[in-house]
Amino acid sequence: MKPLKIGISGVRGIVGETFTPELAVEFAQAFGTYFEGGPMLVCRDTRPSGPMVRAAVMAGLLSAGCKVIDLGICPTPTMQLAVKHFNAAGGISITAGHNPAPWNALKFVRGDGLYLNPTQAEELLDIFHQGEFAKAQWHDIPTRVETRDALAHHIDVLTGAFDVETIRARKLTVAVDCCNGACAVLSPRWLEVLGCRVLAINDEIGSPFPHNPEPKRETMAQLRAVVKAGHADIGFAHDADGERIGIVTETGEALSEELTLAIAADIKLRATPGVVVTHLSTSHALEAIAARYHSTVIRTPVGQPYISEAMVEHNAVLGGEGNGAVALPEIQATNDAAATIGLLLEALARTGKPISALAADVPRFTMLKHYVPVAPNLLFSVLHDVRAEAETAGADEIDLSDGIKLSWPDGWLHLRASNTESMIRVIAEAGNAVRAEELMAWAVDRLK
Repeated sequence: MKPLKIGISGVRGIVGETFTPELAVEFAQAFGTYFEGGPMLVCRDTRPSGPMVRAAVMAGLLSAGCKVIDLGICPTPTMQLAVKHFNAAGGISITAGHNPAPWNALKFVRGDGLYLNPTQAEELLDIFHQGEFAKAQWHDIPTRVETRDALAHHIDVLTGAFDVETIRARKLTVAVDCCNGACAVLSPRWLEVLGCRVLAINDEIGSPFPHNPEPKRETMAQLRAVVKAGHADIGFAHDADGERIGIVTETGEALSEELTLAIAADIKLRATPGVVVTHLSTSHALEAIAARYHSTVIRTPVGQPYISEAMVEHNAVLGGEGNGAVALPEIQATNDAAATIGLLLEALARTGKPISALAADVPRFTMLKHYVPVAPNLLFSVLHDVRAEAETAGADEIDLSDGIKLSWPDGWLHLRASNTESMIRVIAEAGNAVRAEELMAWAVDRLK
């Protein structure tokens, strides 16, 4: 199987197999055509294929007549803020985020700093598939690529949004695993602004990923050791491009990625009740937290563009996903790990509580996750077969807006095609392990 994923989350694949220079050039041409040759920002993470893909993207944008500003190695959320700051028409982030090093991807950002919404993404795909791109004449092609630093602006925005003096007064010790990714250029610097004693590991942008850049329990063993050895108040684990973040408590416990958004919601709603936006696969602990503060949870199909659109529409106070991604609208209505760090450290400083206590305030459910690799051309036929049996499962509610979600009073089950890899993701959650395993077994039996 040679996966290539094209959809609302951009285009991604394994470099040298399905993700090629030709593909990158043509998508950049399509993007430049879509925005009629406007000024564009480009950034990348640290994976080995980054310079090659950057060259292809630059060629495609320049050929469409775009002025290009290169931000270099830079987190995606930093670039998203910079789009508005530099008055650009849009931007392309060259990163596969949480995927392993062989992968790379293009993420497409519009003029307000948010990802293309589903309709816009379809329009871009139409241009790509038609292959009729804008072509600047030889004398109209920009002759140079401007380079700019966007990190200072990101830190300025963050500094203005949080109670920096209170955080500084607490003199927190913070461990951070940058995974040798793009956040190696941002997070240690941001933590120093906050007056923290910083224990940074894997912060060398020229080195390989020390582990898969997905901030999950199984990738946080090294961070746990640093937290305990350095007597840190908290540990943070980054993905490759600065959207997702994992947490290690002061006791050295690596928390589930589902708890990042849940803890953030409890902090945020306690101070400002309102609407929280997440997707169908995120833990229902959010509903229990929202009920404490007379607040509301709105769920969308899986994908950051859906969440951002709903956050704006409903004037949400928080958004995010159960993978460690949190969006704070006072910063931007899209995932931003540096902003999540600010929110969590501000809560530690103001309350005086350890992160383990904040985590203990979150209702706990048993969530199981299972991944079934499926050839790209078979994904939806496999789901169609399961959908035919969903009516017999006895669920109180069936939601078909994104795959198949079945809900009962004591649990739920969600089966859907991944936006980022060629697989079917299965998630089951219930109040106890026995019920969660029962739901998962039902799904796996049908996927066989």
